[in-house]
Amino acid sequence: MMQPLHTLLDEVAAVHGAGFYKDQVPAAVYQNLRSRFGQRDYQAEAWGRFVWYLNEYPGKPVQAPLQLLFHMATGSGKTLVMAGLLLYLYEQGYRNFLFFVNSSNIIEKTRENFLNPASSKYLFADSIAIQGRQVRIREVDNFQGTSPDDINLVFSTIQGLHSRLQTPRENSLTFEDFEAQKLVLISDEAHHINAETKKGSELSAEEKEEMISWEGTVHKLFQAHPGNLLLEFTATADLAHPEIARKYNQKLLFDYPLRQFRKEGYSKEVKVLQSDLPAFERALQAVVLSQYRRKLFEKHRKAIKPVLLFKSKTIKDSHAFFGEFVQGIRSLKPDKLERLKSNAARQAGERQQFPGKESSHTLHRAFLFFEQQGIKMENLVAELQDDFSEEKLISVNSKEESEQKQLAINSLEEERNAYRAVFAVDKLNEGWDVLNLFDIVRLYDTHDAKNGKPGKTTMSEAQLIGRGARYCPFRLSDIQPLDKRKFDEDIAHELRVCEELYYHSAYNPHYVQELHTAMEEIGIKAKESDERKQRAAKRTSADREEQVYEEQQTGLSPILKQQVYPVSLPTGFQATAHVLDPVVSGADVPETETRVYLLTDLGERILRKAFSRLSFYQFDNLQRYFPALTSVSEFISSADYLADIQVEVTGLSEQVTQRSPEEKLYLARQVLDVLSRAITAERAGRKLPEFSYLPS
Repeated sequence: MMQPLHTLLDEVAAVHGAGFYKDQVPAAVYQNLRSRFGQRDYQAEAWGRFVWYLNEYPGKPVQAPLQLLFHMATGSGKTLVMAGLLLYLYEQGYRNFLFFVNSSNIIEKTRENFLNPASSKYLFADSIAIQGRQVRIREVDNFQGTSPDDINLVFSTIQGLHSRLQTPRENSLTFEDFEAQKLVLISDEAHHINAETKKGSELSAEEKEEMISWEGTVHKLFQAHPGNLLLEFTATADLAHPEIARKYNQKLLFDYPLRQFRKEGYSKEVKVLQSDLPAFERALQAVVLSQYRRKLFEKHRKAIKPVLLFKSKTIKDSHAFFGEFVQGIRSLKPDKLERLKSNAARQAGERQQFPGKESSHTLHRAFLFFEQQGIKMENLVAELQDDFSEEKLISVNSKEESEQKQLAINSLEEERNAYRAVFAVDKLNEGWDVLNLFDIVRLYDTHDAKNGKPGKTTMSEAQLIGRGARYCPFRLSDIQPLDKRKFDEDIAHELRVCEELYYHSAYNPHYVQELHTAMEEIGIKAKESDERKQRAAKRTSADREEQVYEEQQTGLSPILKQQVYPVSLPTGFQATAHVLDPVVSGADVPETETRVYLLTDLGERILRKAFSRLSFYQFDNLQRYFPALTSVSEFISSADYLADIQVEVTGLSEQVTQRSPEEKLYLARQVLDVLSRAITAERAGRKLPEFSYLPS
């Protein structure tokens, strides 16, 4: 295989010295972009590489269309690079540009970038002048009769483009549009057009010839005129895939990964905050930290409103948590925040015992700050209830919601936009421009690693983190850079937390390791065929291990009565880690204690309350499984049923020894839940559930 194009261009820069590519960029590019835009060195390098390739590179194809890939980190300004290329290519005689992407959401966002001078996201100068001529940027439906003096733009989804060209209508795009004049095709999130490339040899010769898929449609347009350009942009090209690597060997012009983006200070630092708490309590911690940042910005007279994202596994779960969050904030009391405060203070004290660890917990610092500012708990509750009231929450789960609200979530930085929290599943994984996102709360606790490699879910989460890691620009003096981190050498500065993105998750070290790997390998996906084989092997193994138990007509079976049921009480423990740094084992986990009790030690009142919340323990249902049972009291007190059931409780010392009513109920529900599933599985002849794992 030939030397990759981007490494060859690296060598050219090394020979000519720093700034070589930047010097290639015409002044008209900078002059016609919005003030102060395009000043980052890597953006200038991207333009300069393109200019040098187009004019000087000896290995460039002659009298043939050119295809090039810009592989740039999420948040690094790919759309701004596109805008600069539009200006340069206009100078080179190009007038017609086709922008296509897989999602209509991204189209709406890009329209704001290219067409709406009133938008804060607009990328061009108020007046564009190239070669002494005033130039307009116009959206058109097709390229028939377009103005030779304007930049003419067609926006389309990949699917819509394919459909419009396969079934042409009046005043719509046709293949003939592309044969008569040269064209620039701009593909955003370009990894989506590589479906056929990944298949490689799986395609028959006939399928390749027909090329009726999306990638085939793009390829046909690209080949329609020898002067055409296809410029692809993505943060997640699957360059580890052999077919993709081969395809882009001589097309990858610029490679600027997230690691480099972060190293040069253009991103927030990303931390994972693991908490041994239920979902709403984790969310409440994020809310407190968000308000802490808002108060810090206000203290330094910065009009910046931090926002949060609550990410669910399914749309149903997201809607459910939206309701839970609204009710939880509405009914919030000072004592709930006091418990968070005392837990944070305790952990901050414990953390000081570990050399090299942060001396003060972030949440602890937040509550100390509120105290220093004279903000009482009652006032903090009132603030949170106002700032996170239902009308300041936005859900973008379904397609309809996302399309209706795309402009709102892409203008979260604007003063007139009052939203503080976004609820979503995966509609925002691509095409979301947001700078003031500081907290992402993961509301589920699953991970899908395969053979040590991150799964699809974790890869999408890594991409979302990349979007949230865009730096939120601010500075305290004119000598500080506006759009880069300022406190890498002064991490004790109170505004350091405003340069950090927190990813809140349940305490799960295995998941954090997987997420760390995903951030290293962002864009690499496991082969679907391998995943299918692993799932099949897992099912076969489970079938072999399955055991059948005889039905017990009176009382619990011996295996269920003799089992010790382990339960870990939520401690409120938190662990913070830099997600882009190596994961260190042996984190400063809290000291816990383990004791064994009888389930009935929790008290009949607690057990009956737990019964009321688990439908399995309704008396008529219990009699279906145990016909000889005469009463609920017998079920609790008889040695045939619950009287001798043992519970192994792990938690902080005071939790294990004192056990509040809430903790007793938690213990009862956990044990009874797994016991009900075990009874059901046993009677159905299925494998018993794992007693060593209890859901939290």
